[in-house]
Amino acid sequence: MNHAKNYEVHSGEADMEKTKSDTKIRRDPFKGFLYALGGTVLVSTNMVTAKYGLRGFNPETFTLVWCGAAAVYAFVIVLATGHKHEIVLSLSHNIQRVIWMGLAASFSMMLAWQGLARLDPSFASFIWRFQPVLAIVFGVLLLNERLFAKELFPIVIMVFGGFLSTFGRWNVVGSGTVLTILACCAVTTQMLIAKTVSDKIHPNVLAFYRVAIGTIFIALWTFLTGCADFDVTLSYWLVTLLGSFLAPCASFFFTFRSYRYWELSRASMVKTMQPLLVLPMVYIIFGTIPTGRALLGGVLILVGAFWLSWIHLSPGRG
Repeated sequence: MNHAKNYEVHSGEADMEKTKSDTKIRRDPFKGFLYALGGTVLVSTNMVTAKYGLRGFNPETFTLVWCGAAAVYAFVIVLATGHKHEIVLSLSHNIQRVIWMGLAASFSMMLAWQGLARLDPSFASFIWRFQPVLAIVFGVLLLNERLFAKELFPIVIMVFGGFLSTFGRWNVVGSGTVLTILACCAVTTQMLIAKTVSDKIHPNVLAFYRVAIGTIFIALWTFLTGCADFDVTLSYWLVTLLGSFLAPCASFFFTFRSYRYWELSRASMVKTMQPLLVLPMVYIIFGTIPTGRALLGGVLILVGAFWLSWIHLSPGRG
């Protein structure tokens, strides 16, 4: 009996040591950039796949299917990569933060898809450029990361571009814009929490927690509000299930892994290029592209975002 107990203790210690080894942070900006870039490419597909899915599902049901499928994919990947022992072990030591991260993820997805249902996907991708700005602000305020005065001017340009994009059409895009900005805040919150536990939880396990816990909150909301409606044609199911693997599942394996090598604010800056990936995809699939003030405002947002990225990623920034 004592021998069995000793074996369990040593086994538990071995699992803990393996977890610590797997999650050890080692600063490597190049690796951080590559992982962040991979995450950005994958998450960019959601503007197309989600917009298509939202033409069939209502936003609440779509969010539940999207997040629930991502949770299943993430669980399978955790098992396939040999990290199943860390699911309970990691959660027991970080349960509060993980639950808050899942709650923030559920809010971000519900708000994001409600916003996208009201907006052109290209325009929505421009508005999402404010999320890296929020990541910088949160990083400075809560993670002791640095902000220079010269970074304020490109932020002002981005804000001006946002006003220009919505000027004269607030009645058309206003609610979608507000919902998208609120989603940006929720995403920044979950990324901030993920950053604080990225040295304790393997990225694959962390990505699973994000969508699994998020699915629970989304399911409660969808069924309690009576919005569940799964009666849509097969094409909407197929595209939604594909998109839920690429964006909320696979992309976050890369994104969370980038936090092990790079600061939150720097990894978030790579997302600046997302509209450059989204615009051609939207034009090919839907045949639409922003015009007039919407396009000019979007370009200003993008210019400000790239300028901010250049400042933030320059060697002098550490």
